[in-house]
Amino acid sequence: MKSEPLSRRTLLRGAGGIAIGLPLLEEMMIGSAFAAEKAGIPVRAFNVFFGLGIPAPLQEEGFDGVLEPLKPLSDKLLILKEVDHVRCDQKGINAHFDGSSAAFTAEPPNGEARAGGASIDQIIRKAHYPKGLPPGMVPTLIGGTFFRRSRVSRYVHSYQEDGTVAATMLEKPRDVFDRVFGNIGIDRKEDYKKARMKQSVLDSVVDQYQYFTGNRSPLGAASKSRIADHLDRIREFEQRSYAMQDKVDGAPNLPPGSRIPHGGQADPGGQGIDITLKELTDEWRLMADLYATAIQMDRTRFGSLTFLAAGERIRLKGEYHYNGEKRYEFDDAKMRNASGDKACSHEWWHAYRPEKRNEQLRMHAHMKMREIAYFLQRLDGPDSMEANGKSILENSLITISTESGDGRHADVKRELSGVFHAITGANGRFKTGGFAKLGAEGIDVYNTMLEGMGTKNKLGPGDRKHRRTPDILA
Repeated sequence: MKSEPLSRRTLLRGAGGIAIGLPLLEEMMIGSAFAAEKAGIPVRAFNVFFGLGIPAPLQEEGFDGVLEPLKPLSDKLLILKEVDHVRCDQKGINAHFDGSSAAFTAEPPNGEARAGGASIDQIIRKAHYPKGLPPGMVPTLIGGTFFRRSRVSRYVHSYQEDGTVAATMLEKPRDVFDRVFGNIGIDRKEDYKKARMKQSVLDSVVDQYQYFTGNRSPLGAASKSRIADHLDRIREFEQRSYAMQDKVDGAPNLPPGSRIPHGGQADPGGQGIDITLKELTDEWRLMADLYATAIQMDRTRFGSLTFLAAGERIRLKGEYHYNGEKRYEFDDAKMRNASGDKACSHEWWHAYRPEKRNEQLRMHAHMKMREIAYFLQRLDGPDSMEANGKSILENSLITISTESGDGRHADVKRELSGVFHAITGANGRFKTGGFAKLGAEGIDVYNTMLEGMGTKNKLGPGDRKHRRTPDILA
């Protein structure tokens, strides 16, 4: 008699709300191609935002320019050209804010703490899970590495129908770790930080781990090994987030959980901060690792991830390498020959001129694409394969966007037109591979995406005539 496949959502559960999902194991796989189609690949939607944008003329260079880091994933992405958010302009308000609010909502902001409406991920979530997600899941996960903090929609990109944020923004990796994996029931009256650094969430699931890897386990040798590797990786993320004192034997000394400023220190009066490329990318990659692991373990299916806020102000410094080759030396303050906000990388966008080389802007944009690609690739490797033979990246709707199609405030039509977008295939719902020149408003592009995802609700005014963009549909 053939046993039933192990559930993809099998969890190791512990005290304090800990729920650690298992990786995809052989015992979870479906035997036939037909059965795989019925395997119930979950509907997922995530919004990935990066600050300041990519000028439309640079997008025309394809993968030979700043989009080069996306090339290895080109067959799993569709790059959308000529997407217009001009309808989201509000007179007298900074265009960075307008464009950022428009990302994933296609609506102008509604004050400083609200978007103008729902984001696409939340409409999809409500349509496919009207009674809520399965027990034990994080309904919406919002995280990011950012510094410019004025006005919420500069850095939050997941919203409810009334424009309120869909969940709390988590900007420290240790907060993401605790949100995803739970906590260990530490008495909050004691020194939480000290106690937390002495204990691991894995301590709470030892008995279940021993069962799944022991003699009575229903799993084969390969799956037992995968579970051990999986928990080792979670342990590594925990150590990187908390600098745990009870390190694995032989492990190197660990750095503090976060070396970058947060809260008010991250945005001192809008004047920007000094930061090295290593500090920035170390923090971001831990955030991206944790977020990707949450998706892999089916702990979350909806939310947003931000790499640098709209109108971001940092003075970046450090060597930039790509594919093992040094490409550039960042030193914004020195190259700008200025101080404060005028020395920030933000100013390269305002100085953009199509007839010039714009080397500094190009390298900043290239670096951003490298880091976005880092996250996407985490969802496309062996640890992200699903029962239908596709990766999580291929099966999910991941929408990548930004705030601006140019950067110069003098012309709203120029600044809010040609805003970079890319989407994944969402398990065959959308085309992938190459570029699609749409010449369309963002609201029509988003509503066509919602149509492809099978939702009834749409963005924008109910009486607005919808103009489909069928070139994105599979």
